[in-house]
Amino acid sequence: MRAFRKQKEFSQEYLAEKMNVSRQTISKWENGTAMPDLKKLTDLATLFDVSMDELLGTKLTS
Repeated sequence: MRAFRKQKEFSQEYLAEKMNVSRQTISKWENGTAMPDLKKLTDLATLFDVSMDELLGTKLTS
């Protein structure tokens, strides 16, 4: 998630505001100590303009 955030040049504060969570929550998501719920994951994928697979790092390559 950090890579997508940096690619869009979003600060943790900006992303937290857009997602209606605290900056600490964004940090926990990026560090893997917490996981967004399904609704937040969907919102993140939309905001970053990526698929859920890409966001979760599970995109299969053929």
